[in-house]
Amino acid sequence: MNNKVYFTPGPSELYPTVPQHMNTALQEKIGSISHRSKQFQEIFAHAVAGLRQLLQLPENYEVLFLASATEIWERAIQNTVQQESFHLVNGSFSARFFETTQELGLKAQKHEVPFSEGFDVPGITVPASAELVALIQNETSSGAAMPVAEINLFREKASSDALIYVDAVSSLPNPAFDFSKVDAVYFSVQKCFGLPAGLGVWLLNDRCIAKAEALAAQGQTIGSYHSIPAMLSKAKANQTVETPNVLDIYLLGKVVEDMNSKGVEAIREETEAKASLIYEYLEQSKTFTPAVENPQHRSPTTIVANTLVPASEVNKRLAEFDMAVGSGYGKYKETQIRIANFPAHSPEQVKALVEKLKELFE
Repeated sequence: MNNKVYFTPGPSELYPTVPQHMNTALQEKIGSISHRSKQFQEIFAHAVAGLRQLLQLPENYEVLFLASATEIWERAIQNTVQQESFHLVNGSFSARFFETTQELGLKAQKHEVPFSEGFDVPGITVPASAELVALIQNETSSGAAMPVAEINLFREKASSDALIYVDAVSSLPNPAFDFSKVDAVYFSVQKCFGLPAGLGVWLLNDRCIAKAEALAAQGQTIGSYHSIPAMLSKAKANQTVETPNVLDIYLLGKVVEDMNSKGVEAIREETEAKASLIYEYLEQSKTFTPAVENPQHRSPTTIVANTLVPASEVNKRLAEFDMAVGSGYGKYKETQIRIANFPAHSPEQVKALVEKLKELFE
């Protein structure tokens, strides 16, 4: 039996109630039901209603289920950009979204800062020609985060027709977004929602939908079965265009229900308290230091630290105590560690990790 606690940044530790929900799903044979059945429609509706409550999602927003957040990059460009997008880049994932636009044959501009740095938002100029402004609220690779107050500034920086997209892949439900200031937010379930991988969630408003419909009317190809109009037509009936990850949608609905019972404010307060505990340790450690220098730009959910001990050695020592942290991303694989601080990680587990790091390393 695997008793390890995974502080990896996704896939990560499962939300504590997932085993019981999984057991129920197996007993009810959720994995065998038709995605055109009334039972699935109820599962779909339950997940969407729970997300609306948890995130306080306005009525002009729709919820779409896709294979991953990575797919959402491609669908966003195909469906809502005719010529040009603009990207904030401070890590590997924000850079990959920028590259996706280019790979689809469209123009992309970017404002890039070094890995692990946040943005000087007042000094950023958004090109008037940008149809989509891609913001990275939480860069999973580098641990740099953008406060919601800074995200809100882009509504005035961008042209009135521009769509503002926010990557919250490894942070929702922690950020309390003002959804009137942005047009789309997306995330993956294997991170803060503590579920098995294989489901991306796209929250998008009526402006995104109108842009996709306008491009289609002009004759632009916006995709086939995963175009916004196609997905929306099925979502209105609590269905998907193809056979989806029914089990993950079921589990998402159950976990979100559990989160709503706890309360999103309680989850956010707990997340911040756990993050403070980890960062306080990193500030005092002789082995680890926070990779993001500016405290205002440090992610509370994906905490990245420089390490003098190779990340593989850190995990080798932690494995004896049934704990695992993430290695650094890409070229930082051995020189950084990434510590997930998701709702699935209890205060007791985080405290135990910090105490063990103190014991094992200077």
